[in-house]
Amino acid sequence: MASEHKILHGIGVCAGTASGPLALVREAPGVDEHEPACTDPAADTERVKAAMDAVVASLKARAEKATSDKSRAVLEATAQLAGDRGLAKAITKRLKAGDGVTHAVYNAVEGYAEMLKKLGGYMAERVTDLHDVRNRTICELRGLPAPGVPDITTPVVLVARDLAPAETATLDPATVLGVITEEGGPTSHTAILAAQLGIPAAVKVSGVLDAVAEGDTIALDGGVGEIIVSPTAEEADQLAERSRRRAAALAGSSGEGSTRDGFKIKLLANIGTLADAENAAKFDLEGSGLFRTEFLFLGRETAPTLEEQTDTYTKVLQAFGDRRVVVRTLDAGADKPLAFADLGEEENPALGVRGLRLSQRREDLLDTQLQALANAYEATHGDLWVMAPMVATVEEAEWFANKVRALGLPKVGIMIEVPAAAIRSAQVLSVVDFASLGTNDLAQYTMAADRLKGDLADLLTPWQPAVLNMIKAACDGGKATGKYVGVCGEAGGDPLLALVLAGLGVQSLSMAPKKVNAVRAALRLHDMSTCQQMAAYAINARTAADARAAVIAIADPMLLDLL
Repeated sequence: MASEHKILHGIGVCAGTASGPLALVREAPGVDEHEPACTDPAADTERVKAAMDAVVASLKARAEKATSDKSRAVLEATAQLAGDRGLAKAITKRLKAGDGVTHAVYNAVEGYAEMLKKLGGYMAERVTDLHDVRNRTICELRGLPAPGVPDITTPVVLVARDLAPAETATLDPATVLGVITEEGGPTSHTAILAAQLGIPAAVKVSGVLDAVAEGDTIALDGGVGEIIVSPTAEEADQLAERSRRRAAALAGSSGEGSTRDGFKIKLLANIGTLADAENAAKFDLEGSGLFRTEFLFLGRETAPTLEEQTDTYTKVLQAFGDRRVVVRTLDAGADKPLAFADLGEEENPALGVRGLRLSQRREDLLDTQLQALANAYEATHGDLWVMAPMVATVEEAEWFANKVRALGLPKVGIMIEVPAAAIRSAQVLSVVDFASLGTNDLAQYTMAADRLKGDLADLLTPWQPAVLNMIKAACDGGKATGKYVGVCGEAGGDPLLALVLAGLGVQSLSMAPKKVNAVRAALRLHDMSTCQQMAAYAINARTAADARAAVIAIADPMLLDLL
């Protein structure tokens, strides 16, 4: 029997509509409450080891079948966690204390997870992966099917409490029509990977698991975050019509990004690997506005060599030809610890030695990276721009700029993620060529809200007037100095917010490649004076919701078909 008709709302994170049978992602069964206490730690350690080895093998097998390098990297990183020696030792310690096998795994992982949460940033993001490893290991020990995404043979809409990166990375857009999660936030793995795959998705849909049952029909609008359980025939028709209108609005979206009256806004792609670059280069876009180079460094015992980096950067530049490539130097540190650059534990790593601050303490890492970029530029003469992350002061910007210019690289810039850099952008931009706004971190630091906490999503939206004030301050500094300012955070891929950003003075927007068509179409529906009016309304609004509503009120009606 179908569940009761109901309309729910969450946060839309990937535009598009979907309707079809619902498939529930299996939740972890938890520990075996009836298992005996451990009396033979050595034997039970071997039993747990066998279970974790099986999990590693399963994850590696899925990695080999992954359709992209990023998906493969996510699965391999999760497999690496499952084989972590520190975690194995923690489990053995729990067994020696008398825990049964599933309790030992559960308790050891919780202790490990707390440690990662305290580290914050990238390591806190790994907690979801760690819980995935825990759940798979417990299922292996209990002889139960692995939790997570079921085998999918026909098109479905997936509904879950949350999705581990290992699960999201292997979703196939051919069979997964849409994704709905009860938890998560707009910058979660689910949101980012769904956008990369182009799967309509909504997160933080409160109460969805209580409202549905396996086999229900469910409809989703990933642009506005609307969910309809057991939709009526009329609602299904309306959704189909919305889908047709969106396709029509996107038709013919091609070429350079510009407003209706010809103001140019470059449309670029965010990438993290060579495979990302080669994939993005196939799209009708104008280059890459953010190459996250830390993926070359993370999860390694030694730093990538000069030759290895040169080869990667050269191939990325070759993939884009004469199109722009903006490279962010290593963004790592306490929140993304490197085995070969361990500066010790920090109590508040999100405010600690990360980004450029790490590079100033380990100049050898930055010098090698910049030399590799210089080599790649010499080999290709591509349109290479190089920027530093987590810059807060003029002194930091000048230190970095001097290093980059000494190697003959053509464009040097900074990320504006710290409110100090936004407020003092005229002074900071005076010593570099450009800036790119990282809106995820800028929102986090402006609102004093951890970007990884889904229940703080309302504070973290870039529609917050305070965040828009920071973006305006950065753009005002660009205008005062005649320097280029772009956006490479998730805000850049929102067609509605893109109009506000253009009105504030942003000159480029970088996003998941599959979001480019909608943003380009939105820009071409509006002239610059309308974008500037939207920006004024949004920045002077009382609340984030008011800001968005004010922009929609004066937007071209066709824009709604793109959301």
